[in-house]
Amino acid sequence: MSDATPTAGGRKAAFSFVFVCALMNAVSFGIMIPVLPNLIKSFTGGDTAEAALWNVVFGCVWGIMQLFCGPILGMLSDRIGRRPVLLISLFGLAVDFMFMAFAPNLAWLFVGRVLNGVTAASFSTANAYVADVTPPQDRAKAFGWMGSAFSFGFLVGPALGGFLAEFDLRLPFLVAGALTAINWLYGYFVLPESLPVEKRTTRFDWKRANPVGSLAFLRAHGDLLGLAGVGFLFQLAHTVLPSIFVLYSGYRYGWSPGIIGLTMMATGLLGVGVQTLLVGPVVARIGERGALLLGAAGGCLGFALYGFAPTGWFYIASAPVFALLNFMQPGLQGLMTRRVDPSHQGQLQGANQSLQGVASVLGPIMFGTIFAWSIRHDATLHAPGLAIYLAAFLLLMALLLGMRVAHAPATAAAAA
Repeated sequence: MSDATPTAGGRKAAFSFVFVCALMNAVSFGIMIPVLPNLIKSFTGGDTAEAALWNVVFGCVWGIMQLFCGPILGMLSDRIGRRPVLLISLFGLAVDFMFMAFAPNLAWLFVGRVLNGVTAASFSTANAYVADVTPPQDRAKAFGWMGSAFSFGFLVGPALGGFLAEFDLRLPFLVAGALTAINWLYGYFVLPESLPVEKRTTRFDWKRANPVGSLAFLRAHGDLLGLAGVGFLFQLAHTVLPSIFVLYSGYRYGWSPGIIGLTMMATGLLGVGVQTLLVGPVVARIGERGALLLGAAGGCLGFALYGFAPTGWFYIASAPVFALLNFMQPGLQGLMTRRVDPSHQGQLQGANQSLQGVASVLGPIMFGTIFAWSIRHDATLHAPGLAIYLAAFLLLMALLLGMRVAHAPATAAAAA
C-alpha cells in the first residue's frame, strides 16, 4: 500500500475511504452502549446503584483521557500523517474491546476503558483527513456526511449490541473488536495518506500537546477560540439526552424500553437525513455561518420544546425542530478549518477533542444531578424538564456567541 497523498482527482475516493472508516468505527462504539452498564453490573453482584456509580466513573475517566490525549494525537497526525494515527487509534480500540470481552473483573474492565480513552482519536483524526482532501467551500457538506456516519453508527450499533447480548453478554464486545480489526485492515491496505510530507509540521512540540497548549493554539488564531467556545457549549448541551433520556421519558411519559428505542431511532434518522440531504444545499445558500446559527437556534428551540412537552406525542412532534441542530456542527467545522493551514488541522481537531472530553465529564454529572433534583422536588416545583431547559440555555449562549465570532476568515490563505 502506497503512502501517496490523494491528488485532486482522487479526493472523492479518499473521502469515501475515510467515511467508511468512520462509519464502521461508530457502529463498533454503538454496539457497546446498551451492554457495558450491564457488564459492569455483573461485576458488582447485581447491585444497580453501585453499577451506576462505576458507570459514571468510567465515563469521567474516558473523558479525562480524551482531554489529555486528544491534543497529543492531533499534533502527532500533523507530524507523521493522518493514516498512521488512525491505524494506531483503531488498533488501540480493538485491544480495548478484547479487554472488555475477556475482562475477569472490574479492574481489568477499567484498564480497557482507559485504553479506549487514550486511543479514541479516530473521529477527530478523520475530520482532519476530511479537511485535507476537501476544498474549503465543500467542507461543511463533507462534515455533514461525517456526522451522519457517527449518527448512523449510533443507530445501528445499539440495536445490534442489544441483539447480540441476548446470546451472551460478552459477544457484543467480540463483534465490536472484530469490526474494529477489519477497519484497521481496511485502513492499512486501502486508505491513502492525506497530508503530504511537505505540509507536515517539522517537529512534535510537547509544550503544545496538552490542554493548556491547545487553548494557546486556539487563542493565537483570531476567532478560533470563540468558535471553540461555541463548539464546547454545543458538546456540553448535547450530553443531556444521552445522560437522562431513558430515565426522563420513562418517568414523564411512562414509555417502555421498546418505545424509547423507536423514538431514538426516529430522531436519529431525522438527524441523518439533515446531515446527508440538507447540509450541502443549505450551506450553499446561507453559508457556514448561517448553518451554524440555524443549527444553534433550532437546537435551542427544540430543547425548549422537549423540556416543556407535557405528553409523549408533543415530544415526538418537536423532533423535526430539534433535528435542525444537525446544521450546527458542519457549519462550525467548516469555519474552523478555514482558519488554520494543512499542517495544523490535526492540532485543531485535537483541541476540539480535548474540549469534548471536558464536556463528556461535566455533562453527565451536571444534567444527571439536576434531573434527580427536579424529580425529587416535583411536588413543589413541577419541572422534570429542568435539565433539558439548561441545555436549551447553553445553546442560546452558543447562538449569541456565534453571532459575534462566526464569520468568514479575513484571508483565504489558511484554506489552501
